[in-house]
Parts: sequence; C-alpha cells; structure tokens
Amino acid sequence: MRKRTKRREDAAEVNMTPMLDIVFILLIFFIVTATFLNEEGIDMQPPPDAAPPCPDCPAPIVVQVTEDNRIYVNGVITDVDRGISAVNRFRAESAGAAVLIEANNEASHGIIVRIWDDMQANAVPVSLRRAEEDG
Repeated sequence: MRKRTKRREDAAEVNMTPMLDIVFILLIFFIVTATFLNEEGIDMQPPPDAAPPCPDCPAPIVVQVTEDNRIYVNGVITDVDRGISAVNRFRAESAGAAVLIEANNEASHGIIVRIWDDMQANAVPVSLRRAEEDG
C-alpha cells in the first residue's frame, strides 16, 4: 500500500521592498554623480557692422558652398580636400586676406565645418554667413 503524502502548498513570496530600495538608491547615486556636457556650436550670426572696412584692407576670399555641396573659392570650383590650397593661392596674391564662408541653407553641415576647421588649423581668419536666397 502506498503511503499518502500530504503535499504542502508552500506559497513562496518574494519581498520586493528591499530590492526597490536598492534601485532607488542607485538611481539617486547616478543622478547626483552624473556630469553633463556643455557642447559648443558655431555662431551663425554675422558680427555687427561697427565700422566700414578700411581702404587698405584686402577684400575677403569668398568660399561658397552651394546646395549641392559644390565649393567655389572666389568663383573657382574646387573640392573640400583642396579648399585650403585654393585659399592659400589667393592669400599669396593678397596677404592678410580673411576668408568668408558663404553657405547655402541646404549645404551639408559636415563640409562647412571641415572647411572652417581647415581655416582655423592654418591660422586663417574666417567668418561665416548664410548665402543670399535668389528670388
């Protein structure tokens, strides 16, 4: 004969309160110790017109970036890799000339930043303005 064993129904409950306490403590710890980055951007506002340009100052070298990402340096087409070479050729003719990047609204931001960085790396004074819309 079989012995009947009485099965115990153990209702095992897990107490979630200590785990929630730990989660909230960790959450507070990570919020308090987090560092936030302060990212800088390029200011698209042109400088105010304080004084008229001096008559002895050379005309700026205009680097145009069109909506289809073509690059023109004083009207001569070039590409982004040869942009600084073209600017240096024009700067050899007129020493001390600054560069004005004239960017179209539809131009690639990466190309504009790369031209800007090339000019900054070669100690060329540079400024940026939005291209005039035709029509």
